[in-house]
Amino acid sequence: MPSKAASLRPSEPAPQPPGGRTLRGPLPGADGALAPREESPHDAPSPESPALGGSAPAALSGEEPPAQAAPIAPRPPARPRLERALSLDDRGWRRRRFRGSQENLEARNGTSPSRGSVQSEGPGAPAHSVSPPCLSASLQEIPKSRRAPGSERGSPSSGSDPLSGVAGSAPNLLHRDATVAGSSPRLPGLPPPRPLPALGLDIASDSLRTANKVDPELADYRLRAQPRLVRAHSSLGPGRPRSPLACDDCSLRSARSSFSLLAPIRTKDVRSRSYLEGSLLASGALLGAEELARYFPDRNVALFVATWNMQGQKELPPSLDEFLLPAEADYAQDLYAIGVQEGCSDRREWETRLQETLGPHYVLLASAAHGVLYMALFIRRDLIWFCSEVESSTVTTRIVSQIKTKGALGVSFTFFGTSFLFITSHFTSGDGKVAERLLDYTRTVQALALPRNVPDTNPYRSSAADVTTRFDQVFWFGDFNFRLSGGRAAVDALLGQGLAVDVPALLEHDQLIREMRRGSIFKGFQEPDIHFLPSYKFDIGKDTYDSTSKQRTPSYTDRVLYRSRHKGDICPVRYSSCAGIRTSDHRPVYGLFRVKVRPGRDNIPLAAGKFDRELYLIGIKRRISKEIQRQQALQSQSSSTICSVS
Repeated sequence: MPSKAASLRPSEPAPQPPGGRTLRGPLPGADGALAPREESPHDAPSPESPALGGSAPAALSGEEPPAQAAPIAPRPPARPRLERALSLDDRGWRRRRFRGSQENLEARNGTSPSRGSVQSEGPGAPAHSVSPPCLSASLQEIPKSRRAPGSERGSPSSGSDPLSGVAGSAPNLLHRDATVAGSSPRLPGLPPPRPLPALGLDIASDSLRTANKVDPELADYRLRAQPRLVRAHSSLGPGRPRSPLACDDCSLRSARSSFSLLAPIRTKDVRSRSYLEGSLLASGALLGAEELARYFPDRNVALFVATWNMQGQKELPPSLDEFLLPAEADYAQDLYAIGVQEGCSDRREWETRLQETLGPHYVLLASAAHGVLYMALFIRRDLIWFCSEVESSTVTTRIVSQIKTKGALGVSFTFFGTSFLFITSHFTSGDGKVAERLLDYTRTVQALALPRNVPDTNPYRSSAADVTTRFDQVFWFGDFNFRLSGGRAAVDALLGQGLAVDVPALLEHDQLIREMRRGSIFKGFQEPDIHFLPSYKFDIGKDTYDSTSKQRTPSYTDRVLYRSRHKGDICPVRYSSCAGIRTSDHRPVYGLFRVKVRPGRDNIPLAAGKFDRELYLIGIKRRISKEIQRQQALQSQSSSTICSVS
């Protein structure tokens, strides 16, 4: 496009009139046309200088034109004329562009479309690699915009406006200054041969996707470039395929989804493996790091471990909420391990009550029994796919093995890449039978035959003489029957202090703590700090200790201990007893823990989502029926209240 002003050749000096005074005004050219003079940036527009309206280039004539010398009053140099500098927002907005249909076609064919306007440039348009030195920083960044109709025809937009060169479009300024610097002019953009097709409204359209990109020079680029706050266990890792339905703030084709937490599964992966016993690789495995990060970003599992000597009572508490769902815990736990000694005669009823209390979010992973020793493992229903087969083993510590009131019951399984062992025991009773209890412990660690089919996660650190060394995380809980020595009178004196009971003073008489310090029992185990009153022996239905003629000494017989292969993997959160459950002479004791879990490999026999479905349905039906009864009771109560008022 022809520029609005022509430039002087630097090799031809401007003619000087006689007398050394500078003449102002147009100079005639060879064809008789007036040629505009070259103005420096410091020249100010004056009324004496006529408007420059010609668009055709003019050359200087060798003849000295006749002109009248007019006196010129000296004037101070004017300030340089500044062009409007674009702000960051304007600059970023102008640099945005949409892809045309031709560019979309090239992108699908594998070619990379050039960055520019939607109109393709001419085939012979030279690329400007170096910006003219006379352009300011703001003008160099002005992209080519749409020209006025008058400028495309080569005519000036205003023939008498002295500032027409400034008021014109930004590309005209670029072409004029580039001509002054001696660079080759740029060819104007060619209009498309036919109207561009309408942009697709599909979110997968490349044209629409290009318009939603972020310019790195925008002022809020850093804010928009920050990752969105999604669930810490993201469902998509770096090796996952991109979902065509995912979207975010910066692009309509993103790998993160804001409405689905399910990880996409490749078709070839479904064909190549069964997800029951599949890939041995840690990457992409069902028990691998990606799946573990989805559910546990910090790799910590919330664990509930409880023990209760039920004293063989047939009557169960009307509610187990205080036992399984303590008010001190804001959230329910991921795994529940409940051990019972001298359990009720109807074991199925006990497990049904547990299922009813925990609700539909939990399923019975496994249960085992050894005489009147019961153990039940409940887990969140969406975590059953990451568990191995559950194995169990029993030990009888009585001389007569047919009497199964004293002994131990062990249950083990592997969760992701971490192996768990839960042991509930009932040791020999009696104030002075410490040696017998130590023998019960030794028999248990030597006789429990676990694991069987599930491989050991670290066989190099295992011992054939101690079952607790063959697992990563071990929890041992039960009625260990260790008493407080010193007699009933000394213990009652400490308990009679009211609310300010000196628990550390009571624990100084504890037989179990004394034996653990000597290293004769529970080697490598720890116990959380005790801040509750002794859990044995109460009068049934009361909060008073044994008032019978035997006058048994109140003691901490019910305990929860833990051991880990890696130091710091188990963190106790709370350790307490349930004072509100009074159906037995023992109070239930529970512990809340945070346990670290490591990723595993798919080289173990998985449980494949197995759980007790029949128990699940019975517990849910009971829960629904109780809710219906509660609502009916509320309705009848409200109707009777209305009648009494009327």
